[in-house]
Amino acid sequence: MRTVVWLVLLFTVAVVAALALGQNDGLASFYWNGWRLDVSLNLFLLALVGTCFALVTAIQTIGALTSLPRRAHEWRLAQRERGAQLALRDALAEFFGARYGRAQKAAQRALSIHAQTPELQQDEGFLALGHLLSASSAHRLQDKRRRDEQLQLALDAAKRSPQGRAQEEGARLLAAEWALDDRDAPRALSLLAELSPGVARRTQALRLKLQASRLAKQPLEALRTARLLAKHQGFSKVAAQGLLRSLAFEALDAARDADQLRSVWQQLDSADRRDVFVAARAAQRAGALGVPDDGRGWLRPFWDDVAELGADERATLAEALVLVLPGLGPEWLQRLETAVQRFPRDRAFSYTLGHALAERQLWGKARLILEQVADESSLGTAARRRSWLVLAHLAEQDGDLDRRARCHEAAATLV
Repeated sequence: MRTVVWLVLLFTVAVVAALALGQNDGLASFYWNGWRLDVSLNLFLLALVGTCFALVTAIQTIGALTSLPRRAHEWRLAQRERGAQLALRDALAEFFGARYGRAQKAAQRALSIHAQTPELQQDEGFLALGHLLSASSAHRLQDKRRRDEQLQLALDAAKRSPQGRAQEEGARLLAAEWALDDRDAPRALSLLAELSPGVARRTQALRLKLQASRLAKQPLEALRTARLLAKHQGFSKVAAQGLLRSLAFEALDAARDADQLRSVWQQLDSADRRDVFVAARAAQRAGALGVPDDGRGWLRPFWDDVAELGADERATLAEALVLVLPGLGPEWLQRLETAVQRFPRDRAFSYTLGHALAERQLWGKARLILEQVADESSLGTAARRRSWLVLAHLAEQDGDLDRRARCHEAAATLV
């Protein structure tokens, strides 16, 4: 196609030249010291064009000859830069291929070529990437000394580069990840704290902070970080719910006294406090720490809306209330009886009501209900054993030693 275009242009020029010059009878006269030279105007124009072409060609030839050393230097510089880039690419390929020793050697070769070329030393971004890749390879090889040296060189190069902010952020994130691999949670948290607010909110930074907080036994901080990750869709909905719940459990289990437990409960997010399983775990800890009133207070909102709960949630709620029964008020009996009437097939509510009646010393009603639920296979082993033990205590109150012995035997045989 290009040839056809050139032919068309050539024919066009020929036609225009024939029309313009074919009937041109003009002369060009030149005078010099009494001499006159007359030539046709066509010849003069052709000579002028040819002379201009020759001058341009001569100038370009002289320029090419004089610039030959400079172009040779540029060619050698381009070759060295290409060699450095190829070495860095080889290092990346070897690193992703899990050949970390070769990757480190290739990265060092790229850095050596770069250092031996003064014109390339201003490219601090290349230096930062090369040192960072060498540090990553050293970390995989468990060479911590070389890793830290190369990391510091990468950070220094990134700080000197006007566009080195991305390399510096990447180096700090990698350093935090390496600290986690070394099980050094304080160093990981320190490195993450040095990040700018925008970088610290990135998904990878939040994931690292979550791991570091859990490793440092800071469940509340881990819970806040996990909630941010869930908000940024760092987990699936189901995984996020399970993780948040387990972190809330860890925070509650870490409480060593009642005041600390209350503080942890207040620091939990409102969404966590509305979770039946989290509230049940908090109530269990309250019962273990001797503050059952607090536990019942945390469970009461769920009992007021018990009809909206699922079967697993109702069972967990019932079991949690049994653990905080000491000091139970009479208003709870009406609440429990209403729940039993609403869910007559839910043996967990009957189990809770029986223990509540025993706590209120209504032993006759308590024994009738507990005898029914003690043999209920749908209840857990711990709940049935607890029911048999309460029945044994009631038998002791009645002075029936034989029935007490049978109740203890039934509790002991449960596995």
